[in-house]
Amino acid sequence: MDQNKEGVTEPMDSHYDPYHLTPEGIKDPPQGWRNSFRYLGPGLILSAAVVGSGELIATTALGAEVGFAILWMVIFSTFIKVAIQIELARWTISTGQPALMGFNKVPPKFGRIGWINLLWGLMMLTKFLQLGGIVGGAVTALSFLIPIGSEPLGFTSLLIWTIIVVAITITMLYSNNYNLIERGSFVSVLFFTLVTILITFGLPFTPFAYGTEDILTGLTFSLPMGAIGAAVAMFGITGVGSDEMTYYTYWCLEKGYGRWVGPDDGSKAWAQRARGWIKVMYKDAFLSWSVYTISTLAFFIMGAAVLHPQGLVPEGNGMITTLSNMYTDVLGDWANIVFLVGAIAALGSTLWAATASYPRMYTNFLAVLGVINWEDTRTRLRWFRIFTVANPIIWGSVFLFIQSPVILVQIGGISTGVFLLAIVVAVWYLRKTEVDSRLYGNGPFNVLLIISSISIILLGVYTALKVFGFTF
Repeated sequence: MDQNKEGVTEPMDSHYDPYHLTPEGIKDPPQGWRNSFRYLGPGLILSAAVVGSGELIATTALGAEVGFAILWMVIFSTFIKVAIQIELARWTISTGQPALMGFNKVPPKFGRIGWINLLWGLMMLTKFLQLGGIVGGAVTALSFLIPIGSEPLGFTSLLIWTIIVVAITITMLYSNNYNLIERGSFVSVLFFTLVTILITFGLPFTPFAYGTEDILTGLTFSLPMGAIGAAVAMFGITGVGSDEMTYYTYWCLEKGYGRWVGPDDGSKAWAQRARGWIKVMYKDAFLSWSVYTISTLAFFIMGAAVLHPQGLVPEGNGMITTLSNMYTDVLGDWANIVFLVGAIAALGSTLWAATASYPRMYTNFLAVLGVINWEDTRTRLRWFRIFTVANPIIWGSVFLFIQSPVILVQIGGISTGVFLLAIVVAVWYLRKTEVDSRLYGNGPFNVLLIISSISIILLGVYTALKVFGFTF
């Protein structure tokens, strides 16, 4: 895909293929925020993925469990991972290659596949559980709002709504059109984020008011022992996780950043173009971070202020009923409908982004294994569509067999946290071996990159030890 002068992305074909770098695709980067704005977009898709399961399910559940005690962890978990995301995208823009191709270059390798991609494949097995939880959250909200065939949350109603959600998702995203994906992400994120933020700022004027003391207490660096597991899962799933970092590289290419930089000829002009488009990516990442950080804080505060004092913690299919109390207890029973519609939008946005993103990674994984030719545009698009159909069907089936969205999402969050370790290794390896030193970030960014890497390693090691049964 490429964009015309108005910033509209062209359909993917052999001429406009964003994964092929040609001299004809070169474009000078814009200067400043105003001129760059129409070239932003990958971060919107990222925000659609982030503002959903992590915020609505994991973050509110944690706030309900521990109150304001670890508010600092919410801010930390969203901010600290951005540097790794940017550094991986820097490599992608400068080489024109998506993440899994880079992962496969990190030694050691087992035949055709590198150890990081082998670990990625294992993580994807748990992602079927997590995405099953996303489908389940949307389905239970729909069943509660408009029960079909049985009482709300009855199996027949859940089954019918699962079929409807899966069918609509496949139909809308089958074309794999970038503009459609980007615009759909923007609308869904905007709607629920605004509603949630408005209610959060309205809480001080209700019986569930919170004050400056609550916020300051939450900003002290403490971690209640009973909440360590939930906090680690939250670190893995809130903010930009390892899967979002990975597929962000695909969206950067499909937006056109790599194609506009062009093939690396080692020239000063190439380096200047690359730095310019990387700066645009910085703006895109910053906008995305602003959206999902504000949303994450809003959800956590709502859980801590409304659910925690009542001893309500989201569990099983009753998650939707419990979470709806955040709205009904503040605004009255009528707000239940507002919440359910908003929950459908939030979870639907994650499903939207995941359904569009995972086919790109799965197809690239097949190419790494030597099953298909990634350079063949038609073959690649065909496999995109195959996975666009197959994935929602599998996710919906997983939910129907394991009807506990909270547990499903938290399992995916833990695996995401573990895989962050591998991404840190890949980022530093690719930075050293393939990123032109002229494209490195400035001093403050490099400091943040080091801090981010150390933090992810420490928490990733902790998560891995917990998975293997070590207790603390």
